[in-house]
Amino acid sequence: MAELLQYLATGITIGSVYALVALGFTLIYNCSGIVNFAQGEFVMIGGMVTVALTAYGLPLEAAAAGAVAVAIMVGIAIYIFAVAPAARASPVTIIIITIGVSIFLRGSAQILFGKQFHGLKPFLTEEPVMIFGAAVQSQAFLVIGGMAAASLVFWLLLERTLVGKALLATAANRLAAQLVGIDLRRIMLIAFGGSAAIGAIAGILVTPITLTSYDVGTMLALKGFAAAMLGGMGSPLGAVAGGLLLGLAEALAAGYLSSAYKDAIAFLATFAVLLLAPNGLLGRRSINRV
Repeated sequence: MAELLQYLATGITIGSVYALVALGFTLIYNCSGIVNFAQGEFVMIGGMVTVALTAYGLPLEAAAAGAVAVAIMVGIAIYIFAVAPAARASPVTIIIITIGVSIFLRGSAQILFGKQFHGLKPFLTEEPVMIFGAAVQSQAFLVIGGMAAASLVFWLLLERTLVGKALLATAANRLAAQLVGIDLRRIMLIAFGGSAAIGAIAGILVTPITLTSYDVGTMLALKGFAAAMLGGMGSPLGAVAGGLLLGLAEALAAGYLSSAYKDAIAFLATFAVLLLAPNGLLGRRSINRV
């Protein structure tokens, strides 16, 4: 029983990170239809910049805030200099552009921070919390809580604010949104900046558990995209559900089968679900974009 609880705790923790990355994908996709494969690099930026700033003597809180600010600026720059000039290009072209941006950010991080792994001390305590015989790191609770808080803020943004309504209106019909006075450029800047902030928060929270390096964003982008597809691309609730399910599938596969196959098993499970439900578990049946 303790062993199963250990695997479940691990799965929920890493699944929360996948959910945060998937939320970043969802935010951009909801207002533009763009799949940003540089999303994983925001996680890397959050962790690496926090480590660098703490090494220069800044308090953790200031370093984390600085890392989020840097990620937001990078996200905005990606839109201004890479995505906006290709606004009339095909979706495949924009996907290739975001992949190129991801490679550029990864190379830049390698030059700035080196190839070695970097870590942070747990924010609360290094002593694990025992739950029915399972040892759960205190940092795991912050990761899960951060995911829950980000999901709540995302939902409140979309459902309770004018900015959220503008995001949804832009997703539904960009021309109609322009006709009623919505500034599409401003909405896109908010989307890219917001998705960057979500990714950076994930990187900051998970670094004390998994460490970070210049290339951690590659697999996280793939897992986050798989989670978004599993839950239903465009659905915030689906992004959370998909991330948690993917994390649990990985942890159970690694625990009961082999860690060498956990990635393959997780993606196979996602593929099987998409065969049965092409729009994902909580996705809409059809999405019309103009």
